[in-house]
Amino acid sequence: MDERDVVERYLEAIGVTRDWDTLGECLAEDFTRVGPYGDTYTSRSEYLEFIADLMPKLPGYEMRIDRVRYATNTAYAELTETVTIDGRPHQTPETLVFDLTCDGRIAGVRVFIQTPGRSMPKF
Repeated sequence: MDERDVVERYLEAIGVTRDWDTLGECLAEDFTRVGPYGDTYTSRSEYLEFIADLMPKLPGYEMRIDRVRYATNTAYAELTETVTIDGRPHQTPETLVFDLTCDGRIAGVRVFIQTPGRSMPKF
């Protein structure tokens, strides 16, 4: 596996091709995913089952990748996901933080979302 493009392959497999075999090849066996609501999947098989069930249920799903950056054993992806809710597109800006193995697979991903429309409290 080439760690320089594993995140792009992961994102394309989820957001464009929905190719669960390719997605599985990107993930380490002991993969962990922590979602934006603290939802956690602690194995590759558990996560693949979750994501393969979820993605076909998201109406009007689109993913726009703004950038992916790699550092030692870590990668970051900034993206926006769009889903149709009540007939209207709803966009969610996100950052995903990837932990990478030395053999070029993804050991973990943590998802962080922005919450547009909320104001910072006054202090």
